[in-house]
Amino acid sequence: MPTLNVDLGERSYPIYIEAGILNDAGFVFSEIRANHVIIISNNLVAPLYLEAFASRLKGLHKRVDSIVIADGESEKTLQTFEYVLSQLLAMPASRDACIVALGGGVIGDLAGFVSACYQRGIDFVQVPTTLLSQVDSSVGGKTAVNHPLGKNMIGAFYQPQAVYIDTTSLVTLPEREFSAGMAEVIKYGIIYDEAFFGWLESNISLIQNKDANTLNKMIARCCEIKATIVALDEREQNVRALLNLGHTFGHAIEAEQGYGNWLHGEAVSTGMVLAAKLANMRGDMELAQLTRIESLLTAFSLPTKGPENMNANAYITHMQRDKKAVNNQMRFVLPKGIGSAHVVANVTQQELITLLDES
Repeated sequence: MPTLNVDLGERSYPIYIEAGILNDAGFVFSEIRANHVIIISNNLVAPLYLEAFASRLKGLHKRVDSIVIADGESEKTLQTFEYVLSQLLAMPASRDACIVALGGGVIGDLAGFVSACYQRGIDFVQVPTTLLSQVDSSVGGKTAVNHPLGKNMIGAFYQPQAVYIDTTSLVTLPEREFSAGMAEVIKYGIIYDEAFFGWLESNISLIQNKDANTLNKMIARCCEIKATIVALDEREQNVRALLNLGHTFGHAIEAEQGYGNWLHGEAVSTGMVLAAKLANMRGDMELAQLTRIESLLTAFSLPTKGPENMNANAYITHMQRDKKAVNNQMRFVLPKGIGSAHVVANVTQQELITLLDES
């Protein structure tokens, strides 16, 4: 079984990647040390995995409770955050309890933020069930909820005790959700690993058909890249910002269109194309590489153009609130070519208007 490690000193933790972890009676969830476990899930994932997973944990002589919320990005709010905290207080859950996030990125971000805040911090474990959460949001300790004025603006850096990735959960994942996850997969090739980008181009059919070995290799490489970057820059002071390729534009789309109407990966896909086009406009990226990026995203049914009802002013209004902004100056992650990226802070409003009016 591929086992990676996120090297953060005393906050280090393992990532286990294996088909069937959730149903493998012989697998030991050794990082779940608490005697009281609270599983947080949603109403789509819970019917598929919650009962069997809870039964296994109870077999380890643990008390197991669950909190199930509605599915969707629209649930990643302060209101839901308060609801979950109220459920924990009513149980009651003590400081030595452990929260398990069973679901996609919304569940992981919300459960992680709850864990960071409840009694000033309790253990939590990630069990991601979507491709996007398996390759990106479950690793690295970013936790947050959204605000109507901006995505992920209220949160904390808080690392899990472990990440358990069961790749068989992707079999039940809707195709649109799988495609959305591929945007984050492709991102790693653009910012860090040209060879991996080429491997994705060569394995489109196997990935689309969810070949088990191919998916294991793909997810492991993404987690390996993410773990390497997080170990270098846990709190996003420099190199970790590269993981936000496409996110400045993408978060603007999500906020403007209403959270959940565009999936996160769909917005990031469009955002990466806009970032690549901007890099090409500035002479940092060849047109042929921009074309390769657009082609690979299109192969996985991902959008490469923004919403028709969204103009340049709407983008810029949201992007001025972006977390990467410093001294009210917008910063953008731009590719320098496939396999390399950098953060730039000298993009003018006129460049953005030209880019967005033409896209």
